[in-house]
Amino acid sequence: MSDPIVEVEGLVKDFGSGRGAVRVLHDVGFTVNRGETLGLVGESGSGKSTTARCILRLIEPSSGSIRFEGEDVLGFRRRKLKAYRARAQMVFQDPYSSLDPRMCVEEIIGEGIRIHRPAEKRATVRDQIVELLELVGLRPDHLARRPSAFSGGERQRIGIARALAVRPSLLICDEPVASLDVSIQAQILNLFVDLKERLGLTMVYIAHDLATVRHLCDRVVVMQGGQIKEIGSREQVYGSPRDPYTVALMQAVPEPDPAVARERARERRLAAAAARAGSPS
Repeated sequence: MSDPIVEVEGLVKDFGSGRGAVRVLHDVGFTVNRGETLGLVGESGSGKSTTARCILRLIEPSSGSIRFEGEDVLGFRRRKLKAYRARAQMVFQDPYSSLDPRMCVEEIIGEGIRIHRPAEKRATVRDQIVELLELVGLRPDHLARRPSAFSGGERQRIGIARALAVRPSLLICDEPVASLDVSIQAQILNLFVDLKERLGLTMVYIAHDLATVRHLCDRVVVMQGGQIKEIGSREQVYGSPRDPYTVALMQAVPEPDPAVARERARERRLAAAAARAGSPS
């Protein structure tokens, strides 16, 4: 039986007001079940990051409903909103701009602990920071260094440790490998897989292509132009996509092995034919 941790219904977001308003989200709705990773996929401008920011109340939606563990997120005020932001954390896309260059690693990771658990002793906080560093594949001797001493992949690991420090129930990852070298992307993706297994994380993973989420996500939401085009299990979306836009995203996935490429091309042609047959004329 599913156990929804996030329930989004009828989410609408307009930027601007009056005749100049631009609608960027149109009646978006989905659930995220406890312990699963939901992929939110679409090209730039599809509304996926705006959706995530509405869920976290980093921006306010124009209308709709967001529930987190049964509670009305849009009804949260100061104290409850502060507590909510410890329970729902984000890993940002750019590891260069998302870390304060004036702070050392110990301060960056420990900041959330000190804000949300101020009664914890300094030594206890330090021990937790060391454990988090090791969890994300960094060493304790990195504590005193500042972000400028690290590569992009290492900075993203610091960002992940920072998000995990407050023990969130939900982790939203906003294209966390998009700005990294291809050789580093797989390492960070493997880290998310490992963290999911070890910590039982519930995640929303945002990406602009289906290749990134293929081995990470349990279900996939495909967005285009602020609307949801398709929701399905990983097997359904990759094996028999229903919407032509999903098929187009599939065709953008690189295939290094020619034999695999030919087989998947055949699968995509069949899926495209099925999608056209199911579309209204």
